Amino acid sequence: MKEEDFKKLVRDIPDFPKKGIVFKDIAPLFASAKAIKALTAQVASHFKNKSIDVVVGVEARGFLLGPLLADAIDASFVMVRKPCKLPGAVVSQSYALEYGEDTVEIQQEAFPMGSRVLLHDDVLATGGTAIAASQLIEKLGGTLVGAHFIIELAFLNGRTRFMDCPIHATMKY
Repeated sequence: MKEEDFKKLVRDIPDFPKKGIVFKDIAPLFASAKAIKALTAQVASHFKNKSIDVVVGVEARGFLLGPLLADAIDASFVMVRKPCKLPGAVVSQSYALEYGEDTVEIQQEAFPMGSRVLLHDDVLATGGTAIAASQLIEKLGGTLVGAHFIIELAFLNGRTRFMDCPIHATMKY
């Protein structure tokens, strides 16, 4: 499948979650077995030869493709979650939002120091969440070797915040 084929399975939801926002709904994409298999294969082929040890998926929609991708490239899968969702010792990273602040966490022993890590999430917008997740990866001694996003909202320039990390987006708007 090509980018245009995937885009046909993404719905625009106007004024969600608030007025003036056009939400890109990927639920129909995940409802298509053919599309999700094609998406997984396409992304896996892009990262197959990068010697990735761990795929880190960001809550919550990064959990949809992340484990499939990890399996396809023979890597483990680790979750980055909102506060108080992971048991045991965690490492936290706060980041700025348009109005306020948020925090993400990862388990302290999520992967061995020196692991080669691929960051995965559903959407790259301004990059705040992804940057916070990449900082968590660094705090644990991982090496961020790439990032994948199902959708990149290019007009928000989130990519520019990842100076040393190759970014791959399946669809760009």
